[in-house]
Amino acid sequence: MNTRGGEADNTGPSIPHIPHPLHQPQGMRTKTVRPSKRHRMRMRLLDAVDEDRHNAEVLLTALQQAVAEVQGLGGMVHLPGGGMSGILYLVADSGLPESMTRPWLIIPVRGTAPPSSAARNDTITWQPDLAPPDPVPGRDPAALWPSRLPAGIGHLAVPIPGGGRRRGALSVLFAPGTEPGAAERGFLNEVAAWMSGRLKSSGILNPSPTLLRALENGPEPGRPSPWGVEAVPSITYTWDLRTGELTSDRPVVEVLAGIDPEVMSGGIEAWAELIHPDDLPGAVAGFDTGIQMRGGFQNEYRIRRQDGTYLWIEARARTITDEEGTPVKVIGTLRDSSETHAAVESVGRALRHMSDGFVSLDTDWRIGFLNQAAERLFGAAGDVAGALLWDIPTVRAVPGLEQRCRATAAEGQPAGFDVPGPDGTSWYHLRLVPVPEGLTLYITDTTERHLREVERAAAERAAGKRAALVQRITRELAEAVTAQDVMAAVAEGVMTPLGATGLVMLDVFGDRLTVVGSRGYSERFTRLLDGHWTVRDAANPVGDALRTRTTLFISSPEEFLQRYPETEILVRESGKQAWAVLPLTASGRDIGAAVISFGRPRVLDDDERTLLTALSGLIAQALERAGLYDEATTRARTLQRSLLPQALPKLPEVTAAARYQSAKQGADVGGDWYDVIPLSAARVALVIGDVMGHGMAEAATMGRLRTAVRTLSELELPPDEILGHLNDIVGELGTDAFVTCLYGIYDPVTRRLSYASAGQPPPAVAHPDGTVTFLSMTPDPPLGVAAPPFEALETLLPADSLLALYSDGLVESKDRDVTTGMSRLAELLFQSVNAMPTSPADASDLDALCATITSALLPAHGELIDDAALLLVRTHPLDAENVAEWPLPEDPVAAGQARELVRAQLTDWGLADEDLIMTTELLVSELVGNVIRHACGPIRLRMLRSRALICEVSDASLTTPHIRHTSATDEGGRGLQLISALCQRWGTRHTRTGKSIWTELPLPTASV
Repeated sequence: MNTRGGEADNTGPSIPHIPHPLHQPQGMRTKTVRPSKRHRMRMRLLDAVDEDRHNAEVLLTALQQAVAEVQGLGGMVHLPGGGMSGILYLVADSGLPESMTRPWLIIPVRGTAPPSSAARNDTITWQPDLAPPDPVPGRDPAALWPSRLPAGIGHLAVPIPGGGRRRGALSVLFAPGTEPGAAERGFLNEVAAWMSGRLKSSGILNPSPTLLRALENGPEPGRPSPWGVEAVPSITYTWDLRTGELTSDRPVVEVLAGIDPEVMSGGIEAWAELIHPDDLPGAVAGFDTGIQMRGGFQNEYRIRRQDGTYLWIEARARTITDEEGTPVKVIGTLRDSSETHAAVESVGRALRHMSDGFVSLDTDWRIGFLNQAAERLFGAAGDVAGALLWDIPTVRAVPGLEQRCRATAAEGQPAGFDVPGPDGTSWYHLRLVPVPEGLTLYITDTTERHLREVERAAAERAAGKRAALVQRITRELAEAVTAQDVMAAVAEGVMTPLGATGLVMLDVFGDRLTVVGSRGYSERFTRLLDGHWTVRDAANPVGDALRTRTTLFISSPEEFLQRYPETEILVRESGKQAWAVLPLTASGRDIGAAVISFGRPRVLDDDERTLLTALSGLIAQALERAGLYDEATTRARTLQRSLLPQALPKLPEVTAAARYQSAKQGADVGGDWYDVIPLSAARVALVIGDVMGHGMAEAATMGRLRTAVRTLSELELPPDEILGHLNDIVGELGTDAFVTCLYGIYDPVTRRLSYASAGQPPPAVAHPDGTVTFLSMTPDPPLGVAAPPFEALETLLPADSLLALYSDGLVESKDRDVTTGMSRLAELLFQSVNAMPTSPADASDLDALCATITSALLPAHGELIDDAALLLVRTHPLDAENVAEWPLPEDPVAAGQARELVRAQLTDWGLADEDLIMTTELLVSELVGNVIRHACGPIRLRMLRSRALICEVSDASLTTPHIRHTSATDEGGRGLQLISALCQRWGTRHTRTGKSIWTELPLPTASV
C-alpha cells in the first residue's frame, strides 16, 4: 500500500533528519512525561480512531504514533498477501523516502531481515546495522539499495499477531548508536496487537461477504460482462504460483500504453511494484481471496506508467488447481479502463452541481457519492462517504423512511414517493432508480408545492365538508338494516365531526324508554338509564323533547339540573358536560330519541343545530325500519329453527351431532337442513340438503322437502329412488327452484353405506386410524334440473368411522373456494379425531367437535354469505353375536321350526321373559305362515338385537301385504291385524331378491 506519512524524496537517497536520542542528557531541566504514562496516552489516542476509518488510515495512524513515541527515524508495516504464501508486502510506511522503501516493497518470509524473522518466528528482532532484505524471484533489493545511506541505523521489528497465525511485522528504524529499551519494545508490541485487532475487525486481508458470494455462486446467469470482450482490447496473462513467472499472449504495451514493456519478465513482484500505493492493499486482498477460494475474482486499480503517471486497469482472473486441489496458476485478462474513469469524472462534475440532490448507493445501501445539494441534507461527502444511508441523522429522523426505501427497491423498478423533512416543515420527493451495482437516489425539494397543495386541499375540504357529512349520514342511514346499524351510522357520522364524546339511542317500548345502544358511556350508566324514563314525563329531557317534538340543546350540567332537577344522579353518573336531545318521530308516532353528549360545556352554533335537527328525522325513519326488520328477522329465525330437528335421535347404530349457522342477513333465512331417520333392520338414513337462495319461500320449501324425505323413508325406498321423487316435488315448485341433497342409508349389519347425491359436496370419512378421505362420487345436478335416474353408490365403512355431511356454505366463502375448504375440513377432522376418545358413548364429544369445526371454518367476525350446516355421525356396527339368520323350508312345518329357533335364540341372548318369547314366536309363526300361503320361497328368518328386537321374514315375492278390514264371517285376513297389535312397529321392505316383512318389539331395559 506504501501509504506516505510525510514528504517523499523521490530523487535523493538521504533519510530524514535524525531526531534526538531516546534518553535526554542529564543536564536537561525540562519537565518530561514518564514513558509508561505517555504510552497509555498514545494507546488512548489510537482507541479513539473511528471504527469506520479505512485500513490504510488505521495502519498509518498507528505507525505514526509508534515512530513518534519511540523517537524512531521512520517505520514500515509488512503483511502477507497476493496469493504467494512466502511473501510479505509493504503496505504502510512513515517518515521514509521512496528510495529507502523501494527495496522493501516485497520481501520473503524465510529471509533474515528483521520483518521476515519477526513474522516467521513470532519474536522481536533487532538488527544494529540496517541491511537490504533477501531477494525474491525476479527482484534483487540490493540493486535498489540507496548509496548514500548512513551506517549504523538500527532496525527493530515486532510481529503483528492475529487468528492463530502471524500476519506480518511492524518495524521501526533508529538513529545510529541508539537501541530501544524494554519500554519501547513493549509499546511497539502493544501497537502491533492494536493493529491486529483493527485489521481483524475490518477484514483487510479476509474476503468480503460480497466477494465470497460471488466466488461461491459464480457469475449471475444472463448478466453481461463488465466490458465487451470483442469491443475493448485486452491482455490474457498467466501467473505461475510456484515460480512467480508472468506470461501474456501479447506485448503489454499494445493494450496498456506507457507501461514498462519488460514488466512481465520481472514476475509478479515487478507487476506489484507498479500498482499505486493506495490501491495495493485491495489488489493484494483480491488476489489472495481468489486463490484461497479457488474461484474467480476481479478488481480495478491503477498502475504506474514509465513517465510516472498512472492509468486505470480492470483485471479479471480465475484460479487453476491441480488434481489435488492445490492452486498452481492464475489465468486472467487486463484492459485499460481509464476512459471509463474519465467519463465517470465528467458525469460526476455535472452531478456535483445539480440543483437536486443526488446520492449513489451500493447494494448494501452504503453511500458512494453525493453532490452538493445532497451534502446540505446529509453532511459533507468526506464525513458520510462509505456510511450506511440509515446511519445518517437526517435519514434516521424521518419515521419509516428505511422501510419505504427497502420496499421500493425490492420491487426492482424505478419509483418515487414524498417524505417529510426532518424539521417537520419541509417536504422532499425521493426517486429510487435501480442500477447494476446498486441504486441512485434523487432528492427534490417540494416544500413550496406541498404547502400550496395542502392549502388548496384544506380549502376544498372545508367547502365540501358539511355537504359530504349530510350526504354520508343520509346514505349510511338508508343502508342501515338493524338498530345497531343505525347506532353505528350515527356514531360514526355525527360524533366525530362534532367532537362529541357520548351517544345514547333510546327506543319506545310501551310507555318506557329502553336503551338500544350507547357509545362513550359506562355499562353501569346504561343499566341505570335503561327503562328509567317514561315517554310522556316532562321531568326528563327525552320525554320533554318527545312531548314538544323539538330538539333540546343543553350547554352545561348546571343548565341540565336547573331544567330537570330530578335527573341529578344520571347527570353525575354520565360524566358529560353538554347535551343535544333529538326526538325521533316517524309517521306521527314516537320512535325514540338520540342523545348526543360532549365532554366539556359547549354551545352549539346555528349550523350545528340545524344539522342535528335535520338529521333527527332521518334517524327516526331508519330506526323505524330497523324495528320492523328486527321483528321480521325474529319471526324468520323462529320459523327456520322450528323446521329443523329439535333434537337428533339417540340410536345404538350411530352417534350424531349437528350444527347449523344461518347467514346473518336478517329475514332472508336460508334453506339448509339435515336429518337422522331410523329405518327398519336397525338401519339409519342420513340426510343433508340445501335449498338455494334466501327468504321465507326457501325456508318453507326446506320444510316441505324435509317432511317429504321422512315420508319417503317410511316407504323403505333406496337413496336413488328417494332423490327421484324429491326431484319431481322440486320440479313442481317452478323453474327457479333448485335444491341440493345427499341421502344415505347406513346398515350396521353389513357396515355398508349406500348413498346418492344431487349437487351436494362429497361427505368426509374419518377412519379409526386417523386418515380422512372423501367419498368418491360424481354428483348429479341439483334437484329441479336433474334428469333421473340418480347414480346409486355404496361403500364399506370401518367400525367406528366418523362421517361428516355438510353444505357448501361450510367450506366455501368469498375468500376460499370449495376445494380449499374441503382440505381445511379434512385437516380439522384429522386433528380433532385423533384427540377424541374412540367410539364415545354419547354425542357430547361430537357436539364439541362440531363447535370446533364450525368455529374454525366459519368467520369469527363478519358476515356469512351463505347458510352452513354440518352433520357428524359416528357409525357403530352391529356385532355378529346380535345377529341370527336361518333358511326355512317351503313347507307348513317351517312355522313350527321358526318358533323353535326363536325360543332358542332368545334364550341365548338372555331374553328369557316368557311373554316376550311367546309374543315373538306368535309374530314369527304368523309371518312364516303368510309366506307359505301367499308367497314363494326361498324363505329366510333373521333376528337382530339392536335398539329393539327385530324379526324379519324374507321371500322372493314382490307382493306387498296390506291390512284390510274383515267382516265377522271372514275366515282370513286377520294375520296382519294381529301383527300390528302385538309389535311396536312393522312394515315391508323390498330387496334385490324380493321383500322382507319386519317387526320390532321393545327390549327389556339393559338387554343389549
